[in-house]
Amino acid sequence: MLVITTPTGQIGSQVLDLVLDADRPVRVIARDPSRLPARVRERVEVVQGAADDTGVVTKAFEGADRVLWVAPPNPRAESLHGHVMDFTRPVCDAIEAQGVQRVVGVSSLGRGTARNAGQISAVFAMDALIESTGVHYRSLCAPGFMENMLRQVEPLRSEGVFFSSVSGDRKVPTCATRDIAAVAAGLLLDASWEGQEDVPLLGPEDLSHDDMAQIMTEVLERPVRYQQISGEAHRAALVRHGMSEAWARGIVAMADAADRGLYNAQPRTPQATTPTGFRQWCREVLKPAVGA
Repeated sequence: MLVITTPTGQIGSQVLDLVLDADRPVRVIARDPSRLPARVRERVEVVQGAADDTGVVTKAFEGADRVLWVAPPNPRAESLHGHVMDFTRPVCDAIEAQGVQRVVGVSSLGRGTARNAGQISAVFAMDALIESTGVHYRSLCAPGFMENMLRQVEPLRSEGVFFSSVSGDRKVPTCATRDIAAVAAGLLLDASWEGQEDVPLLGPEDLSHDDMAQIMTEVLERPVRYQQISGEAHRAALVRHGMSEAWARGIVAMADAADRGLYNAQPRTPQATTPTGFRQWCREVLKPAVGA
């Protein structure tokens, strides 16, 4: 039995599609099962509830040997570390109680080197807690997701601009969630791996925000530019759009960590290079979103 958490999230939903195509028994934890597509509800066992509820997670993990674990984001959380740990502790209790053998988790690049990196630091604490159970664990270590650009569809559409506090010329890897999902699904369908390892996923190339602006200009067939703003302006804008102070400060801290080279410490290898390039992603995902 495979268990998928966050089955309606951008990674969890894609992993779910891939493992269902392999015709394996699957169970999901869903706060609102009605958000699952009808074709999915017909083929999976649903445990209704939230992954921070020990009873729900324990029930979901009964008889399961492999689990996809993704800590769900909450942009209104008042504590980054508290939010992640409130979800991770029940999962660890259920792993031990139900004898789960393998867990695939979604983490970040920079483990072992990151300091004061906002949400990334909290996710590394998640990794450590899961590993303390002794379960076989694969931590998928990705940089920023290409899909993060979808949060800026409106300024791209109306002004031809996107914003961040990262330096415009800082080249970093970026990864499409489809590629993270493909690696996760492959691991979930494989019962042979053991131990605890990080799995870096770097996308096919390193790009700066200025590079991305040029690619978007060409794909969207309209001028696009990147505008760097101060960390304080970035924080204030996020809060105005409904984020908690803690979550907004975490986003800015992640940007600062990226500017300090957090995502550049991992050497690029063929094994760590995933296939979807930013130009391809812009054609297939961003352009339809901007044109909608």
